Amino acid sequence: MDEKLMLPKWLSRGIEEYFPMTSKDQTFAERIYDAEKNNRKLRVKLGIDPTGTDIHLGHSILFKKLRAFQDNGHIAVLIIGDFTAQIGDPTGKNKTRVQLSEKQVNDNAKTYLTQLGMGKPPNESILDFDSKDRIEIRYNSEWLKGLNLNSIIELMGSATVSQMLAKEEFNKRYNSQIPISLHEFLYPLLQGYDSVAVQSDIELGGTDQKFNIAIGRDLQRHFKQDPQYGILLPILTGLDGIKKMSKSEFNTVGLTEDSLSMYSKLEKVPDTVIPSYFELLTELDLSVLKEENPRELQRRMALEVTTLFHGFEEALKAQSNCEKLFLGQKEEVGEIPEISLNEIVFPVKFFYLLSALKLFKSSSESKRSIKGGGVKIDSEKILNPDMTFDTKEDLVGKILQIGKKTIKRFEN
Repeated sequence: MDEKLMLPKWLSRGIEEYFPMTSKDQTFAERIYDAEKNNRKLRVKLGIDPTGTDIHLGHSILFKKLRAFQDNGHIAVLIIGDFTAQIGDPTGKNKTRVQLSEKQVNDNAKTYLTQLGMGKPPNESILDFDSKDRIEIRYNSEWLKGLNLNSIIELMGSATVSQMLAKEEFNKRYNSQIPISLHEFLYPLLQGYDSVAVQSDIELGGTDQKFNIAIGRDLQRHFKQDPQYGILLPILTGLDGIKKMSKSEFNTVGLTEDSLSMYSKLEKVPDTVIPSYFELLTELDLSVLKEENPRELQRRMALEVTTLFHGFEEALKAQSNCEKLFLGQKEEVGEIPEISLNEIVFPVKFFYLLSALKLFKSSSESKRSIKGGGVKIDSEKILNPDMTFDTKEDLVGKILQIGKKTIKRFEN
């Protein structure tokens, strides 16, 4: 490939697409090398809408790429969408989202920043919050809350209804006669205006964000700015190996999960997703994929990812404890994450207990797993979903295993 088109390795890994290839007779790669040569810090935008409380491994891909830009001398412009979160991104939604209150959004934002490592040294956090010349944290209410009607009309005048209906989710809903609220059309325009407000050079997003990033480019042109480049990163497949990683699918690994839970989940991912997990979640040389069998690759990937978030010593301990539990050596296992029985009303049937603890999406799924032999208590399979536990004391201190991915100790 022509060197003018080749991105540096720290940037190219895991990228699904970048656009445009060339702007003002300069390729994207040339823009990167030119900035490096002239010691120019590029402003790299990543917007997050704090609509929930947890960040999972799928989200971490974008933050890791943003950190790579920081480590190579550029400025991470992290936009907390405290204003846009109250509207809700329609991307991936087949109905209008429930709007959140300002307090809910601000509370969520605090938990996001904590999970990203704010307050920790750079070697223990996902983003570098210490190098003040390499990070800006901006809340988009700063410029969006004060927009007057004239400004909003100008924004809306920069796009057409046909443009909005070209967005896949809007198009599906329109053709299926599912209502689209007018305020939802505002979302991509407001996100795009964020790029204008912070004078973004590059915007990062998942592959589902191409439309919104392109709107940002259009708005920058409208406001006489050089349009940003867009970098799209893949959507991580969940632990089931089928659907995208999503809390609603119960197929996630949260960044705040303990090392044993994280390792035990990752160690059993389907063979089909192992290559993408290596590429997107680790920094290991991908030649390792040719050298080891799938089982060893699972263990190595699980150890590497758990190390990134908990350190090597904790990851090794988690690996060891997983092996001991598999061999039924409960007494030799160290600390195991606890799950509280405090909210459970006894007596309770086993299938309902697991559902009430939110370990399954539904009671019927809980029943199926128990009948299929996928649930153990103290290494003994429980096959009767209607088995009844009369008191909390019947369970406190015992170890629950669901498949090889969930390991908990019942506590008060």
